[in-house]
Amino acid sequence: MRVPPSQRSVIFTVSQVRRLVLDVLKPHQPTMLILADKLGDLEGVRGVDITLIEIDSKVENIKVTLEGDDIDFQAVAEVVQDAGASIHSIDKVSTGQELVEEADTAQDPSRWMR
Repeated sequence: MRVPPSQRSVIFTVSQVRRLVLDVLKPHQPTMLILADKLGDLEGVRGVDITLIEIDSKVENIKVTLEGDDIDFQAVAEVVQDAGASIHSIDKVSTGQELVEEADTAQDPSRWMR
């Protein structure tokens, strides 16, 4: 018996997240040191890198890079929110058994700007 698409249940499984890069807007307090420490304490996170992109009188725009064996995005989002910050975008995610580095292509600006 064929089941019409409207009646099919879809099951999504998420692979283990190994790398996550986020664009985050945060107030000056807590500091990036405190935020990095709290993110680094999460289960499944082995390392955290935070880079200051832009700063103004009230907020900081930062890039947060997390690496680990099984990063829980919901837990990360809660820590960010508890710090009074907000995730603007997920800029990169890597899943699977190994980390795969992004490959250069002819379309990359760095290649055609040389």
